[in-house]
Amino acid sequence: MLSLKRLLDRSLTAQAILVFLVALGTTALLRRDEHPVVWVLQSALYSGVAIAVLAVQRRRAARAVGTDAGGIADLNRKIRHHEVPGDPQEQATMRRLVAEQLGQVERAGKWLPYWLGAMGLVAVGLLVLGAVSGSLVFPLLFVLGMAVLCSWVLWMRRRSVDRLHRMRQALRHQ
Repeated sequence: MLSLKRLLDRSLTAQAILVFLVALGTTALLRRDEHPVVWVLQSALYSGVAIAVLAVQRRRAARAVGTDAGGIADLNRKIRHHEVPGDPQEQATMRRLVAEQLGQVERAGKWLPYWLGAMGLVAVGLLVLGAVSGSLVFPLLFVLGMAVLCSWVLWMRRRSVDRLHRMRQALRHQ
């Protein structure tokens, strides 16, 4: 499992294959009445868009930090494992990466209340529609899933911010 995670961190091709397979399975589940060729074509389109966005993000992050995508993957692994690099140049790169990621989290944090509000409105709207139609099973399951998703997003954001702050403090003490 560890080698698969490392492969997915470093390889855009491995990420493309995984996105394609997940998109293919999802498309096959949601569009059972269509021909399998349509599933493959739609999955390829979705994967192409997702990988293009991912490649642009990786290139932008690598340019901002001053290293390549593989270097960013290694630095992110060190942040996750609380490993402070010993090389001063690598420490400077790690400082830039931590500052860049904290800036991204802060910029994205401005939109978090709006996203949570929109998810709440969708959940409440689906509950109302379920109450009007007389079937509350699917709306209640959806609201439960939405609450779990929003809680997971908040927890992961908090965990990421804590890791980044800890690494910034550790780098200051070096």
